[in-house]
Amino acid sequence: MTDQARDAVIGVDVGTGSARAGVFGLDGRRLGSAVRPIRSWRPQPDFIQQSSEDIWAAVGDAVRGALEAAGSGISVRGIGFDATCSLVVLDAEGGPLSVDPGGDPAQDVILWADHRASAEADEINAGDHAVLRYVGGRISLEMQMPKLLWLKRHAPETWRRAGYFFDLPDYLTFRATGVAARSLCSTVCKWTYLGHEGRWDGDFLRAIGLGALVDEGFARIGTEILPIGAPIGQGLSDAAAAAFGLRAGIAVGVSAIDAHAGGIGVIGAALDGVAPDGAGLRARLALIGGTSSCHMAVAPEAAFIPGVWGPYFDAMIPGFWLNEGGQSATGALVDHVVTTHAAYGEVARRAEASGQTIYQVLNAVLDDLAGADGVAMLTADLHVMPDFHGNRSPHADATLRGMISGLPLSASIEDCARLYLATIQGIAYGTRQIIETMNDQGYAIDTIWLTGGGSKNPVFLRAHADATSCRLMLPDEPEAVLLGAAILGSVAGRVYPDVRGAMAAMTRAGTVIEPDRGVRVYHDRKYRVFRRMHADQMAYRALMGS
Repeated sequence: MTDQARDAVIGVDVGTGSARAGVFGLDGRRLGSAVRPIRSWRPQPDFIQQSSEDIWAAVGDAVRGALEAAGSGISVRGIGFDATCSLVVLDAEGGPLSVDPGGDPAQDVILWADHRASAEADEINAGDHAVLRYVGGRISLEMQMPKLLWLKRHAPETWRRAGYFFDLPDYLTFRATGVAARSLCSTVCKWTYLGHEGRWDGDFLRAIGLGALVDEGFARIGTEILPIGAPIGQGLSDAAAAAFGLRAGIAVGVSAIDAHAGGIGVIGAALDGVAPDGAGLRARLALIGGTSSCHMAVAPEAAFIPGVWGPYFDAMIPGFWLNEGGQSATGALVDHVVTTHAAYGEVARRAEASGQTIYQVLNAVLDDLAGADGVAMLTADLHVMPDFHGNRSPHADATLRGMISGLPLSASIEDCARLYLATIQGIAYGTRQIIETMNDQGYAIDTIWLTGGGSKNPVFLRAHADATSCRLMLPDEPEAVLLGAAILGSVAGRVYPDVRGAMAAMTRAGTVIEPDRGVRVYHDRKYRVFRRMHADQMAYRALMGS
């Protein structure tokens, strides 16, 4: 390196559809970033699979691209990883094992959104297991224990040959270092590890039919559980260094789930002015919106909230308890509603002709339609229940389905825009319901720190501010998930002594959006419709005997 070398850290984020890498200065300023797509396969309904080799190749390309974008003279002090909470299955040598019903050997990842383990989740929830208190009272079929039970029953050869079961964030650090350490974040939030007690619950695993994991000393699911940001092994391995175009030995930090990295990347700015005991954090929610949405809140004491995941100790901010609400499909739902509409072709043509995104086109249509009452009022007679992929919080019911009320006998581009708006409003009402549920149990949330894809859409932002009556705070760094991963790398590289110190040094507040009190009554009415739609769906099920 030259005398002009700039110290930096790298954050790597693997989402549902892409791998991203960002190079950040030690002050948290982004110097360069790159994104590469990753593939998914859907062999049958409720099955969504990926390939760990495809993901790792995309990660390597993204890191090289981010370094190129950052320019010459970069001295990398540390690397941090985050990813979706997907399940990766490898053999004893670290090679992929198929999770595909058809046996495709490359498809070794069960995506977080995969719902194949519905029966297994129901079976686990039927038991009176103490660990379920720490997942909001019901385990989700998105979590790993139902998926492991599914593998044991439906893919016994894969189960037998498996040498490692990894959460995807931990797979990335395994590929980066060769060390099979697991993250406290992943194991506590998705694997029922009791982080506050530092142990697996063997009795629970035996009771649900996974006693083999206990008998083998938890070797396949993790015996070394480390706090986020801790350095792993000897750092970047020779093979990973070659893939990234970096030197071997660079510090690699223990990983986090992508939403939790986003929480780190935004809540850091929210720490400003908070008392040392963190009591003021009860008023602040981190909303990480992408394919799905996660609603992260922390407090000094544990809060047991039915239908809200957690409480998880040390899972995001060390020393604090985390509660995590969520919506199983948000960005994915908006995409689905728009792209399946009869007018989508016209939307796409306008977008291509104008050099805009389809959502910029729809936002412009809404502006043209809006009268003196404003955009929000365009959906007075159109209502969407957004649980198309089930409800994560607060109902914790993956069998719920979406509903639309108020469709006209037309399918114009204006109709598409209204339905798009009603869908976003429905998602915002879901956030309001999650916040109300948390506030009923000791939180006092009045401010949302928001990052992710939705934070780039003014219609999404306005709907969330007005529907929840909360102030929205946007971080100065729009790629806050990437920044959160980079913060983990900075701690591993000893740039900062701990995660909280790194958060304070590397994050800053940006734009503030205040709710429009003038539409509060309107949104209160629509929110009552939203609650009524859920009640109606439950009534329909009762009438049908289901």
